[in-house]
Amino acid sequence: MTPADLAAVGLRLEIEGPVATVTLDRPEVRNAQTPAMWLALAELGRTLPEDIRVVIVTGAGETFSAGLDRAMLDPATSGQESVVGLLALSDEDAAARIDDFQGGFTWLRDPRFVSIAKVRGHAVGAGFQLALSCDLRVVADDAKFSMKESALGLVPDLTGTKPLVEHVGYARALEICATARVVPADEAVAIGLATTMVPGAELDAAVDVLAAALVAPMPGVVSETKALLQGAADRDLDEQRRLEREAQVRRFRAVAAAFAG
Repeated sequence: MTPADLAAVGLRLEIEGPVATVTLDRPEVRNAQTPAMWLALAELGRTLPEDIRVVIVTGAGETFSAGLDRAMLDPATSGQESVVGLLALSDEDAAARIDDFQGGFTWLRDPRFVSIAKVRGHAVGAGFQLALSCDLRVVADDAKFSMKESALGLVPDLTGTKPLVEHVGYARALEICATARVVPADEAVAIGLATTMVPGAELDAAVDVLAAALVAPMPGVVSETKALLQGAADRDLDEQRRLEREAQVRRFRAVAAAFAG
């Protein structure tokens, strides 16, 4: 997508070597999200250069994302911009449309790169789920997470429920979703929701250091490791051992080729 295409839906993409930074760029509405933004994020994921090894997701200004733009719930809003427009579809077509929206979140799990959510301020609803879609969350000390869907009579449907349970466990995930309460930065770190917390003034530098560490190993190492770890909890030991062996053979051959070259 062109910079103009991304800007039209409130996104910005910057690439420096193997690191891509995706910025939600609607600070005037606290980076509120729209279906058009989700579709653009999905397309961005499909077209990201193959040599990208780290993807940083952040929000412009002082807030990561206030969640769904409430204008999308206004019946007067039409077309793909309207969530209310789903009501005009059959159940099957509405679910298929949500599947399209979910694509804006699922690409961040791609094992060929590590994704980092750089979170300051509020990450609410869709914003919380976007942060959960990333592999790592580095947060400022003013970060606040909240799954607000229940307060609207809705459920989280942008792929956030699985990683939330994986990070904090079923009981805590249920409590966070059902009550729609705010989880502050220090609690997020304590319960495993955030990777680390730093003072707001140090957030950019902390993420830069982490990104540099992730691209330091030779290409392929981190992506193979991510692929091994992603499904480890759902595999039995024999299957995990097999995948480790196969990955290691590939790494031995890659290292040998690098030395031979």
